[in-house]
Amino acid sequence: MAFQSDVQSKDLLNSQAHIWNHIFSFIKSMSLKCAIELEIPDIINRHGSPMLLSELVEALAVKQERTQFVYRLMRVLVHSGFVVKQVVSSTTGCDEGYLLAPVARLLLKDTPLSFRPCVLAMLNPIMIDPCQNMSKWFQNDDLTPFHTTHGTGLWELSRQETGLKELFNEALASDSRFVISVFLEQCGSVFQGLDSIVDVGGRSGTVAKAIAKAFPNIRCISFDLPHVVNGLAGSENMTYVGGDMFEAIPNANAILIK
Repeated sequence: MAFQSDVQSKDLLNSQAHIWNHIFSFIKSMSLKCAIELEIPDIINRHGSPMLLSELVEALAVKQERTQFVYRLMRVLVHSGFVVKQVVSSTTGCDEGYLLAPVARLLLKDTPLSFRPCVLAMLNPIMIDPCQNMSKWFQNDDLTPFHTTHGTGLWELSRQETGLKELFNEALASDSRFVISVFLEQCGSVFQGLDSIVDVGGRSGTVAKAIAKAFPNIRCISFDLPHVVNGLAGSENMTYVGGDMFEAIPNANAILIK
């Protein structure tokens, strides 16, 4: 009976730990967002060598009374695999410095394949808040939890708010730059033999531009809603077309939906 009781107690503790892990899982993503907004990856990268906590605190634009909490933030980033620790030798002995983990290279501001805009957009309160209203959505007639929270859809709201439109466009563009660069390198042969291609939902044309540059003989179309593509200038073999995909799609040899 005692053994059975011990097993039950262990199962209960494991179950409770499992629940706590899910309750606090948001801390990792919010810490990542905080680090990007404070430009911690860029600061460590510019330092060029393992950065002491004291050096990092000095470089950050944070209030003096908050500096003691930087260590806690860095612990989360280390635990999440974005930062690694390395022993640093000095005249006063040994200390620990911070270096970027390979994955954190995608968080740097001025790199071609930076994923930074995606992180900031997806963790924006506008995108997160609908998750708070999922239970309400299950009990009402709204189209999505986003409608329940904001009274309209994402695309409609982005049309009204320039800041949201720019944030979301840059997020999608950063994801597209990353995906298409890998795709063209690894799977570029799928475009061989095509005369034309239309990227449905192409937004600012990141994907269509990359394909047009890699394959000058292919006529590329970036197709999206009129308010998205109005005023955008194409190139010799890449054009923008406005319309509604649920009504009609421009003619082409192939249709791409990313």
